[in-house]
Order: sequence, then structure tokens, then C-alpha cells
Amino acid sequence: MCIQTRMTFHTVRRGSGKPLLLVHGIGGSWASWELVIDRLAEGGRQVIAVDLPGHGQTPPLSGAVSIETLADAVTVFLKQDGLLGIDAVGSSMGARLVLELVRRGGVLGAVVSLNPGGFWEGWEVPVFYYSVAASVRLVRALQPVMPAITSSPVGRTALFAQFSAHPWSLPSDLTLTEMRSFAASASFDELLENLAHGEVQRGSPKGSVVAPLVIGWGEDDHVCLPRQAARAMSKFPDAQLYWFPNCGHFPQWDSPELAARLILAATAGAPLPQPERKYRSAASTRVKWAVAASLAFAAVVLFRSQRQ
Repeated sequence: MCIQTRMTFHTVRRGSGKPLLLVHGIGGSWASWELVIDRLAEGGRQVIAVDLPGHGQTPPLSGAVSIETLADAVTVFLKQDGLLGIDAVGSSMGARLVLELVRRGGVLGAVVSLNPGGFWEGWEVPVFYYSVAASVRLVRALQPVMPAITSSPVGRTALFAQFSAHPWSLPSDLTLTEMRSFAASASFDELLENLAHGEVQRGSPKGSVVAPLVIGWGEDDHVCLPRQAARAMSKFPDAQLYWFPNCGHFPQWDSPELAARLILAATAGAPLPQPERKYRSAASTRVKWAVAASLAFAAVVLFRSQRQ
């Protein structure tokens, strides 16, 4: 395996104070953190949001793309920028990536891992792989009309029902940027294959993680099912588990204020905030899944036609 000795990451930096690294998920970019980055900066942190290799404005790796090689690349980047030991937050694939760096030791400080991927088993693997693969093919095909789709609450519901507990309320500019990033990511397909069928995430034995480690999970996650949280905790027994009520796969979208408060508290080693539980009507949930089901059917049809 060839490990690159220097890495150039596109970064967006906000605020001043103790550095805090933000690591997005598969297909995303630094902009995936748009709803919380200023909140974190206002909380006294110098926030460094990166585009991972093959995402956003960072070029892809020259060789194989996997959690292992991305972890190597992030480590090189932190070493060359004098940031070893930085506190970090990861989302989805990025959440698994920061857990891998925790496992290696000596790379990160306090860590928050939000809905980490890679802890699925059995039938969960093909459900994850084929649903996401079909969705991204549809997203690529719909790029010419994506501004119109993301400007509509119905369109946002159709596109993001798998990822958000209330997708109709997401900002249109955030969803458009995310869909543009998904479609343009040079590393998406290889990473998706690796996440579903590649290396299994190894853990850290109890007592080996000394810095604060919090694993956060949306109670309504339909990408990384809540049952998978127990598996993540069994591999990282030093972690503290935090549940986000009425949140899907991206708590930083569905509840940005709570997500920011959790991140600031967890990385400071302070008590975690108590979430406020809000009533959600059954009607809104039925509408969400009725709209999403029609798009899912179209995605599957497109996925199968492109494989033939």
C-alpha cells in the first residue's frame, strides 16, 4: 500500500480558539455542516471543516479509496498542519472515519461520532447498499432539474426521506448543495462498495480511549438503523451513547442547535445537554413516506435499467 506523504485538503475555517475538525459523510463536503459551523465558532472554537479526498474541492486519492486510506490521508493532513490531537466530529461515513482514528490512537483528542456507518449486519447490508446506490443514480440523472426539486418541500421530502426526520423543513440551498456534491463526488461509488462489502470496523478495548468519546444517534435514522448503536458501543465501550429524538441520519440538520450544544459540551468534557422531545404528528410521517416511496420506486427502476 502506498501512503501519500503530503495531502492538500480544501478547508473552510470559522472562529477562533481551540481547533475543532469537522468530517462529512460519503458524497458530502464541508457544506454538510453549514447549519452548525457558525454555532460552533460562536461557542469559542476555531472550526476546520474539510472536504475529504474525492469530495468537494479536494482531489481524489491516487490509489484505492477506503476508510483505511482516508484515515491515512487525514492523519498526514493533521501532521503537516500541526493539528495532531485535534478534537473532531464526524458524520455518517465521517463518523466511522473518526472512530477509526480513535482506534489507532494518538491522532485525535475528544471525538463526537454522529450516526456512524459500517455497523450493519445481515439483511441490513444489501438494504443500505442498494437503496443508496439507486438513490445516487437518480440524483445524477436529475441534476438538470435539481434546483426546482430542492426548492419544493415535496421535492425535498422525496429526496431526503431516508436521511431526515423532517426533510420538508430543510433549507433548499443546503439540500441543493448536498445533491450537487453527491453527484460530483469522484470517490462515491468506490467508497459505497467499501462501506457495504469491504473492511469491517475494528474497535478499541475498554480502558484504551482516554479522551471523551460520544457516539450520537438519531432515533429515526433509516440509513444506520438505531439497533446498530449497540454494536458500535460494543466495539468502543469507553464511549458514551447519546440519542437525538425526532432526528434522522443527520442530527446536525434535523436539530442543529442541539447538535452544536452536544458537540461543544462533549469536546469540552462537560455534561451533555438534555434533549427536548417534541410532538410529531403521524400525518406528517405518513406524507413523508408516501412521497419517498414514489421516488424510491423510480430510483430502483433507474438503477436496474443502468445495470442492464
